[in-house]
Amino acid sequence: MTGIEIIIEKCVGCRLCIKECMFGAIEMKDKKAVINDNCTLCGACVPSCKFDAIRIESDKTQETADISKYNGVWVFAEQKHCAVSQVAFELLGEGRKLADTLSIPLSAVLIGSNLQDEANKLIAFGADNIYYVDNQSVEYYNDESYTDIFVQLIEKYKPEIVLIGATTYGRSLAPRVASRLNTGLTADCTGLAIDPEKRLLLQTRPAFGGNLMATIICPNHRPQMATVRPKVMKPLEPDYSRIGEIIHPDVIIPTDLKTKVLDAVQTVCETVSLTEADIIVSGGRGLGEAKNYALVEELARVLGGAAGASRAIVDAGWVDYSHQVGQTGKTVGPKVYFACGISGAVQHLAGMSSSDIIIAINKDPDAPIFKIATFGIVGDVREILPELIKKFKERLG
Repeated sequence: MTGIEIIIEKCVGCRLCIKECMFGAIEMKDKKAVINDNCTLCGACVPSCKFDAIRIESDKTQETADISKYNGVWVFAEQKHCAVSQVAFELLGEGRKLADTLSIPLSAVLIGSNLQDEANKLIAFGADNIYYVDNQSVEYYNDESYTDIFVQLIEKYKPEIVLIGATTYGRSLAPRVASRLNTGLTADCTGLAIDPEKRLLLQTRPAFGGNLMATIICPNHRPQMATVRPKVMKPLEPDYSRIGEIIHPDVIIPTDLKTKVLDAVQTVCETVSLTEADIIVSGGRGLGEAKNYALVEELARVLGGAAGASRAIVDAGWVDYSHQVGQTGKTVGPKVYFACGISGAVQHLAGMSSSDIIIAINKDPDAPIFKIATFGIVGDVREILPELIKKFKERLG
């Protein structure tokens, strides 16, 4: 079991460890350092102590697993209503780079029913193999059955790396699978790379509210698992002449389930999905007051796009959280992104910086958003938006 200890006899009360701890997990009592319940066992305090008064111990008993038997990169091909989600194609694009670096195959795991055409599509987008579990009982996503099936496949075929989209389904599936396999999982990754010498997956994600980027590795367990935010990676151009193998593995389909999906209902929505939109118009505190968000919504309607928002105006109650773009909201990657009255805090940039074209409107010429903008307009967004709406209406009829 992992634990941390203050060696009282060596502690001189210098307080260096307190300055190093970012979680406020160390305090002073009777001029001696004490670890409180906030400790995450990150170990940052250990090298800060010049008197070797802090000791952290970890259980090494689980580090004897033979990881040399694991090979291949896997992507979970999430599907809804008999169609593979876009994030699966994005992960295949990134997975292809990882697999080529390691000279190992890239495979996709597809669970559902009547998805033969989708399986062929996954090959066109870069997969070498498709592990296709075709059964009417798993047509709809179910945490229990999908987890059980996925674990069976991993235990049988032993992939080295497993990538899953950080979607509603993926964020539920990935930790269940990782827990069952007793391996690590890095959530909400925005960057992936390979350490070729050690064959380790370098998993990068924002940390501490987006103020820094952490690169995480899983050296002692396999598979190395990560969930990746949609719209962060780019899919490859499909090549329908590619040849791959569709494998129908023997798995046990769970039947004794605590929960069952009786039906899936699609609702008709008048607005465009924020994560799938090609054009997004987002508003920030520069709009001045809540009623001016209507200008953002109108421009989005005129352009056939979606309306987004910064965290500032969501927290202020101007607009619902479902519109929030950024580190604590949705990650988007449209062809065109309008940042209207948004200063460009790092937390917001983390959610939209992969957009093809960024158009920034802000009255502060030194706003950080202009550093990444393709085009910039310096001025009051409340005056500029009505003019843009007028001109686009004239152009688009």
